[in-house]
Amino acid sequence: MQIDAIALTLRPRSMWEGCDLGVQLLHFRMRSVYACYLVVAVPIFLLCLATYPLEPWLPALLVWLAKPWLDHAILFALSRALFGEPTGLTDLWAERSRVLRPNLLALLLLRLSASRSFKLPILQLEGLSGRVQRDRVRQLTVRHRGVARAMTLAFANAEVALCASVLMLQVLLAPHIFELEGGWLAGLASAQAALISSVAYAIAVAFLEPFYVAAGFGLYVNRRVELEAWDIEQEFRRAFAR
Repeated sequence: MQIDAIALTLRPRSMWEGCDLGVQLLHFRMRSVYACYLVVAVPIFLLCLATYPLEPWLPALLVWLAKPWLDHAILFALSRALFGEPTGLTDLWAERSRVLRPNLLALLLLRLSASRSFKLPILQLEGLSGRVQRDRVRQLTVRHRGVARAMTLAFANAEVALCASVLMLQVLLAPHIFELEGGWLAGLASAQAALISSVAYAIAVAFLEPFYVAAGFGLYVNRRVELEAWDIEQEFRRAFAR
């Protein structure tokens, strides 16, 4: 790890400040992060929505299941942003076998974890496996899973709120439609309601998921600063570089 190449000023932070650090990093490279994410996410979302004729509830479930895999592209761009490097689509394509190669068992375990954005950098960036990886996850997350889970709950609530807001747009933009017999609740309960809800959910995930992954990455960076004294090493390297 080249500590002197990190583009952020490292210092001891609380874990909630670590979440904010990750979000600030996303703001720093938002265009490249969203470009790498959406170029992968949009085709996947369209494929998920195409399953609507099979079962009305299937598209939303598939989007929900795909989130841990889509997070890999976000984290790839964020990990480069940590060192001040922009990430283009060519960079993502060059690393596609490493970043986007699916590991179904790992993705299932991440999907079932309430602190997956905290664990993802350990699994994706440190190149560990087996017992060594499990010990590393335990070392970094011990006593801090509560913060990661609370953050997951906060983003889940934000996702629900944004999804509901997207659904309400049709009421705000075309109120006359819902003045017909049965009112707007009947309109939402129409045959296409599940598809509309799935589209709204995909839009909410498209917008919020990079923030969720960035907050988890901030937790990871902050935990390594705490355990490995990155802030002290950074200060020494900068002092002796003068």
